[in-house]
Amino acid sequence: MGSPSTAGFESSRYGGVMNPDVDPQRFQLHTSTLRGFKQTFVYERSTNGSGTALLCLHGWPESKRIFWKVIEPLVAAGFDVIVPDLRGFGDSGLAPDGFYDTPSHSKDMYSLVHDQLGYDKVVVLGGDMGGPVIQDMALRYPEFVDRMVLFNSPLPFDKERMKGIEGTRAPREAADYFIRQGTDADGLATELSTPDARRRYIATFYGSRFWAHPGTFDQEAVDFHTEPFASADVLRASFGGYETVFNVSKNSDMTTMGRNEVTPTLILFGPSDHVIYPAFDQMAAVVFDKHIGPYLLRDCGHFVPWESPHALVSGTTAMCSDLLGT
Repeated sequence: MGSPSTAGFESSRYGGVMNPDVDPQRFQLHTSTLRGFKQTFVYERSTNGSGTALLCLHGWPESKRIFWKVIEPLVAAGFDVIVPDLRGFGDSGLAPDGFYDTPSHSKDMYSLVHDQLGYDKVVVLGGDMGGPVIQDMALRYPEFVDRMVLFNSPLPFDKERMKGIEGTRAPREAADYFIRQGTDADGLATELSTPDARRRYIATFYGSRFWAHPGTFDQEAVDFHTEPFASADVLRASFGGYETVFNVSKNSDMTTMGRNEVTPTLILFGPSDHVIYPAFDQMAAVVFDKHIGPYLLRDCGHFVPWESPHALVSGTTAMCSDLLGT
């Protein structure tokens, strides 16, 4: 698909210089077609020769752009950083088989990092929708996933082991979008009939719905993150993950997501998040036996790579110091 569109980003220029955090052409894009569609990704390699692959997976309503602030410092720390748009999102193509479930994304990522780029091991990092994908990868490909960095993500519920933890359910008042996108995706997509309407809908998740810490996203940042969803095809495809919760036919395979006793996992939590479980940190500590943390991030909500980039970079680098030789 080439470079991302710059339409609608004139306001991001000051004195003719674009703020790099909201520059859609900041990084070179690459593509893979091994899985039958065009998977677009950023691939920035470190020059220090460690060869440690770090796969960063976005969630919803996001694209690879949510990692714009952390790619360069992670490369400088010694990682080979791989940041894709999941199938149907951003600059990637639509799923040829129509599936947008977690196992499909997981298999896409293995194909990209292992088969195309040639890595035998990978560190995986993600939150929101990307969280279940990296959890699935860790159990589906245990010899491939070396360790995980997880933040503000859905988790498998373990009634017995989570007994006594308060706040294990997402806020009820935040569930309306989830139900609508999962049960009436076509109707919602039809209602959002123009690029402006689609972008306004997505913008609410960066502002009025309080997923982020108040004041995090100014207008140019909102414009930057909503632009990919101006596409009717992208918006509709992005609802696919929610449909899998309500309709078993939308799933291509069973997910392996569950309790993980083997993968070292750094747990980070932006507690200003009004959509994820209030007790995410405690719950995650139960799910991942070999956990580091959990660490709570001050003045941070759902969008950890954008809201707390320094903490994400420093935590990930410290966890992987043995791999990086630092």
